[in-house]
Amino acid sequence: MVKCAICVHLIYSDIVQKCREELKAIRETNPDLKPTLAIIQVCLCCYIPADFVSTQIGLNVMQICLPRQCTEDEVSDTANSEKSIRVSFLSRSVRNAIKPQKDVDGIYFFCNTLLDAPLIGKMAVLVGVEGPLKATIQCLLQNNGMMVQTCQWSSKHLQKQFLCVVCYFQQQRAMLLCFRRDIWLNHKRHTLIFFLFFLSFRSWIRIDIEISRAQTPKPISQLAQEIGLLPEELEAYGNTKAKVHLSLLNRFQHQPNGKYVLVAGITPTPLGEGKSTVTTGLVQALSAHLKLNSFACLRQPSQGPTFGVKGGAAGGGYAQVIPMEEFNLHLTGDIHAITAANNLVAAAIDARILHEATQSDKALYRRLVPSVNGVRCFSPIQMARLQRLGINESDPSDLTPEEVRAFVRLDLDPEKVTWQRVVDTNDRFLRKITVGQANTEKGHARQTQFDIAVASEIMAILALTDGLADMRARLGRMVVGSNRNGQPITADDLGVTGALAVLMKDAIKPTLMQTLEGTPVFVHAGPFANIAHGNSSVLADKLALKLVGEEGFVVTEAGFGADIGMEKFFNIKCRTSGLKPDVVVLVATVRALKMHGGGPNVTAGVPLPKEYINENLQLVADGCSNLKKQIQIAHLFGVPVVVALNVFKTDTQAEIELVCRIAEASGASAAVQCHHWSRGGRGSVELAQAVKKVASQKNNFQFLYNLQDSIVEKIRTIAQKVYGADDIELSPEAQAKIDYYNQQGFGALPICMAKTHLSLSHMPEKKGVPTGFILPIRDIRASIGAGFIYPLVGTMSTMPGLPTRPCFYDIDLDPVTEEIKGLF
Repeated sequence: MVKCAICVHLIYSDIVQKCREELKAIRETNPDLKPTLAIIQVCLCCYIPADFVSTQIGLNVMQICLPRQCTEDEVSDTANSEKSIRVSFLSRSVRNAIKPQKDVDGIYFFCNTLLDAPLIGKMAVLVGVEGPLKATIQCLLQNNGMMVQTCQWSSKHLQKQFLCVVCYFQQQRAMLLCFRRDIWLNHKRHTLIFFLFFLSFRSWIRIDIEISRAQTPKPISQLAQEIGLLPEELEAYGNTKAKVHLSLLNRFQHQPNGKYVLVAGITPTPLGEGKSTVTTGLVQALSAHLKLNSFACLRQPSQGPTFGVKGGAAGGGYAQVIPMEEFNLHLTGDIHAITAANNLVAAAIDARILHEATQSDKALYRRLVPSVNGVRCFSPIQMARLQRLGINESDPSDLTPEEVRAFVRLDLDPEKVTWQRVVDTNDRFLRKITVGQANTEKGHARQTQFDIAVASEIMAILALTDGLADMRARLGRMVVGSNRNGQPITADDLGVTGALAVLMKDAIKPTLMQTLEGTPVFVHAGPFANIAHGNSSVLADKLALKLVGEEGFVVTEAGFGADIGMEKFFNIKCRTSGLKPDVVVLVATVRALKMHGGGPNVTAGVPLPKEYINENLQLVADGCSNLKKQIQIAHLFGVPVVVALNVFKTDTQAEIELVCRIAEASGASAAVQCHHWSRGGRGSVELAQAVKKVASQKNNFQFLYNLQDSIVEKIRTIAQKVYGADDIELSPEAQAKIDYYNQQGFGALPICMAKTHLSLSHMPEKKGVPTGFILPIRDIRASIGAGFIYPLVGTMSTMPGLPTRPCFYDIDLDPVTEEIKGLF
């Protein structure tokens, strides 16, 4: 009985041609140099590619024969010497001692990845491997207790037969391993990237984290070189991720941008419908299979959903960012930097209120402008405050008592402080708190709250800024509250702006990672779409658009449904960046469409009802009303739509064809089924081809509203045209805030609606396309540094809560191996 099947295929032709070209170039520049391959023969079963190398490549070959009785140290020392290259070894200790760059045939990676797994009694099928290499692998597997069969495989029909074998292995719940090859076209310069890509099927497919761990990422320095980065433009954080310097924008300032693709979605179930997976699968298809430069730009996941209910956000299956543990946890610390900066502002606010309330003008002035070594002077940020107050003196001793009082007293009204503390954890009990209850705070207690860290204005600034100077200016403009005269108080007034910039100086650089198939990814910023603007950073998109070149593609993702993330991408992010999208990829699932068609509630952690598992064309057809509405929303902005149907194993062909047919009849330029989760980039080739075709066509991109419209009219426009509401209803508090923002000159900012992502309306239980409702605006806040006004719709909270059974129940650490378990 076949317990496990292994398929190994190596394609030599491209390697041979590249080696010939490289050798030719070497000989032209160094005529006296004789490139030589040294081969170590340890035992008769070793693979010796001497004839292949000498005849097909033209490389001199030297054989080094060691006796069977040689020690492991002798083998390792010989193999790692300057002029020798190893071929294959059976001993694990020897394999681990060999430098990977000494491997000419892939046996190093094959051994270290495969032979450490339990293989005794399993069946191996070697397909398309001939000659000494077949003998070597056969010997290795048999020595590890496996039964081995071999067969030939015509390269002419390789893809068709490969898919058939994959299907067979899925049905048998077996395991499939294969070699994959990917090509990154770096500004019309061909750079071949070869690595092992292991597909392993266990009862349909392995869990995401196992798939991630089965792949060995390329060193981040290698990936950076392949995409055209200079060594000085990279700051490595270990071997698999790195920060990229913004100086790259100056170097590529004259390079034309590539195509700009936005991935959005229909209104999702609480489980999510796979926008990150589609984004990753699409760039894998574009780069690895269509041979086009492409870049994915994703947000960094919040710890809130990672440990709460949704889990990670690295994609899934064979379309994900690796290593997924690093992606989903601390990454390079950007969210921690935002949390520290945000809470520094909060601490400065309460400290200033306390000190002003307990000290005289003279005492405040003496402490704010101290004498250091007998010299007393204003700091640069204090000089800026003096200028805003109209005080032109630069010597602290020259200020009048009235000027001193104006300088030292912000006079912040504790009841009008709008700045909140943040933490990157879902914690419902922080939605309203009291601070200042200790005796040392002298009775200056007040009510406040925590927001989730990704809802911080500093996160929004990170996502929208275009450089360090702009970020510092935005941080300084952040309004933290009002004084008792109703005037706004900013971070600049608090004197904290420079410190914030220092905390954020590394976070402003996008983080470079890679997909399972070795294609590049920028991970930067992470604002939620339901309580913030929900898009990755402008800087990451701009850097990627330059790196891919004019014929390349940048695929960026907007959070949640098109009514939230996509609308904010167009009206906020595109206004800030000046970039224009070429096409929208709208992600749909049969599961979500059945929910919108009247299916039972979908609850995270609870098995899906039978309606979602069995074919039900009526539910699908009825639910396509939501898909049609989301297509119409994209068309409001003049951007063409390609619908990507993220296929699950329970979807039937009739359901899939129905969705695609309705999508195209509803105005989508194309509608394709996608199998990236189970097949990687190969499963998204049809989507990539559709995106390439549609993106080449001109569109008529436009904003939904004019910034000069009133705040109320901008909110009403979004509510009616996007959500389908009859009108809006402002609470007295919201109306008062609008009046105040208009008075302060903030009325010409775009709108960032904080609304549930589970419905087009403000009512999460209303599925499909709700009509006949009034959209209630409970409150309105202003993010002046980020540059938008954000209304709070209905009961929307800026601090999520934990469910009864959070994800952290399944997450653990092996104390011996330090391996993380249960993470998505």
